[in-house]
Amino acid sequence: MARILIAEDDEAIRKFMARALERAGHEVMAVGDGASALQAIRKNALDLLVADIVMPELDGVALSRKAMAIDDNLKVIFITGFSAVAMNVRQTENGKTKVLSKPFHLKDLVAAIERELAASASASGTTPLA
Repeated sequence: MARILIAEDDEAIRKFMARALERAGHEVMAVGDGASALQAIRKNALDLLVADIVMPELDGVALSRKAMAIDDNLKVIFITGFSAVAMNVRQTENGKTKVLSKPFHLKDLVAAIERELAASASASGTTPLA
């Protein structure tokens, strides 16, 4: 089980993602904007941030940079409906983050998170929590 923060301004998408990740056994917090997400990151130990790139108050890219300054072990997966934005993020983040383009199936989100957590665990020599 991982502790995951979802930062997504679309309430319906945020709720669906949270429910899917909880069913997959993760502990999930969900917020509707980047500023709230940054507060949650400061107050909680998290394993992974799932952030929409285009959000009010603080966009996903700026959020991830600030979040990684707080915890450089925090993994980030971006979600976006804008493929051009996704390509730019891939170039600027040097492969440290993953991008999932909307629309995506919830099973694809869960699978991407499981891959990211497994890769992170194998790189650190630990076993992912089930």
